[in-house]
Amino acid sequence: MTESIPSPRRPILELPDELISQIAAGEVVERPASVVRELVDNALDAGATQITVRLLAGGVRLIAVEDDGMGILPQELPIAFKRHATSKISSLSDLESVGTMGFRGEALAAINSIADCALLSRTADQASAYVLEGRTGELRPAARAQGTTVEVKELFYSTPARRKFLKADATELAHCVEAVRRHALVRPDVGFAIWHEGRLVEQWLVGTLEQRLGDVLGQDFIAQSIPVEHRVGNIVVTGRAGIPDAARTRADQQFAYVNGRFVRDKVISHAARSAYEDVLHGQRQPVYALYVEMDPTRVDVNVHPTKIEVRFRDSREVHQAVRHAVENALAAPRSSAIAGTDEATESSQAEAASPTPFFNRSETPRPAPWPQQAMQFNASMAHRVSDFEALWPVARVQAPLATDAATEPSHQPLAVQAVEAPNSATDWPLGRALAQLQGVYILAENAQGMIVVDMHAAHERIVYERLKHQWSAADPEQSRAIASQPLLIPATFAATPAEIACAEGQVETLQRLGLEITAFSSRTLAVRAVPSALVQGDAVELARSVLAELAQHDASSVIQRAQHDILATMACHGAVRANRRLTLEEMNALLRQMEATERSDQCNHGRPTWRQVTMKELDALFLRGR
Repeated sequence: MTESIPSPRRPILELPDELISQIAAGEVVERPASVVRELVDNALDAGATQITVRLLAGGVRLIAVEDDGMGILPQELPIAFKRHATSKISSLSDLESVGTMGFRGEALAAINSIADCALLSRTADQASAYVLEGRTGELRPAARAQGTTVEVKELFYSTPARRKFLKADATELAHCVEAVRRHALVRPDVGFAIWHEGRLVEQWLVGTLEQRLGDVLGQDFIAQSIPVEHRVGNIVVTGRAGIPDAARTRADQQFAYVNGRFVRDKVISHAARSAYEDVLHGQRQPVYALYVEMDPTRVDVNVHPTKIEVRFRDSREVHQAVRHAVENALAAPRSSAIAGTDEATESSQAEAASPTPFFNRSETPRPAPWPQQAMQFNASMAHRVSDFEALWPVARVQAPLATDAATEPSHQPLAVQAVEAPNSATDWPLGRALAQLQGVYILAENAQGMIVVDMHAAHERIVYERLKHQWSAADPEQSRAIASQPLLIPATFAATPAEIACAEGQVETLQRLGLEITAFSSRTLAVRAVPSALVQGDAVELARSVLAELAQHDASSVIQRAQHDILATMACHGAVRANRRLTLEEMNALLRQMEATERSDQCNHGRPTWRQVTMKELDALFLRGR
């Protein structure tokens, strides 16, 4: 084994200014996209309404950012290349409440230390523009309209080792486009254009925020997203959140902004992800563009050299604001937003242009309005839908059944009685039930065409939301508990020692969940009570699932950490199963309940509960109008 030879002592020396500048450049400039981001920040701070980015070799050979902002005075041009020289802040109080994109005064100095830079600018009251060569310091007159142009040539020419770590030109170009795209998403009042090798790559014109989102992220994003608008205290959250069906396998379509600045913040990303927690399938990632506006003094943007990270004074209030904003946007059932005018118009136009077929839809008698009684449950059928009854609260009753009011008052409080029959059955968003397919799907007709409903998934969501409502409606002063119903005959099952230990150690938690599970013997557990909404479910399977969930969480915080997971498990086992034959009245009752239930478009596991098949799509299947 060789002996280690101590290295000779090296003296402590002050670093030369040139080396200090290059170290600072390493924190600010990682690749061409970093330069583009910093220069576009400065252009926006200058009040530009049009920004043009010109690139060569992915930005390695040339980056030129042109704007029509206020410009820079000739005597201030040499100062612009000095370190810590900026017009954005002048005191500590300015730094604590900074409202501009840039504020450190490091970017131009750092870029100039590793590239050949030139600064060309003209203000409104100047006779001509002036250009400053960053390497030589030469200042001379030039021709230019009002605004500023910054040219950066041969990036990393003075540090060739760092240049070797750059990727292919196409990759660097993609990063540059992404940097501009992030700015474009938050500034629809500014036009952007990107040129590469003399070819226009991207262009975004001035418009509204919705137009800009559609231009940058695509019209599919607008079609598959819903507006977000939420205010709490001094925090305002706006933007658009993608519907669960638009979720992606990667988190590459998630844009969050704080006071106009694009950020990657764990608080915001976790809040947004948690709002989707029971409507996303598997590990899919939501898409969104969220804009958080708040008091600048309550957020620190001076955290990271690239200014892409922030720190909140009260991260909990920001988390709650973002989560509630997205949750509220996702809560409304999308079935209520179905608008059939466009589809109906297109279908009628297509049919008018085609030859009259043998079977003319216009001659087919229109179905009569579905009677109000079809949505009400009477005493004779109550025993067949007892698993639905617990879902409808008394508070929603508007009118009792005239025929059964005297004989069966217990069956009057049904939520479906509150739904007024429209002029036509097709005016209901989810339409009128026609049939049940293979004991799994419900087929319904609405104004747009056909609705296909997964009855188990739909009922599972209804039960889940009902359980959550019961839980949140409990008196917070007392121990919250879900209403339970004792079983006439306890359900017993062979249990493992772990299940028995969990049942004995979590008695209070189980009671709050509406379950009563006791030891019947040393190897057997008995289920003596279940949640009232799940009386018709499999009590044994429900008990096993809940005990398994409880075993995976800390007993002291199981309610706070896992209540929704446990309620979702309970709802899954309490929902109507496949191959359960339903009557038309039961199917229609389920459809009406879906229309009134929050998040009814997805089940607890994120699977869709219904799909629309339009008449246009059906016509295409049979080549109608061709």
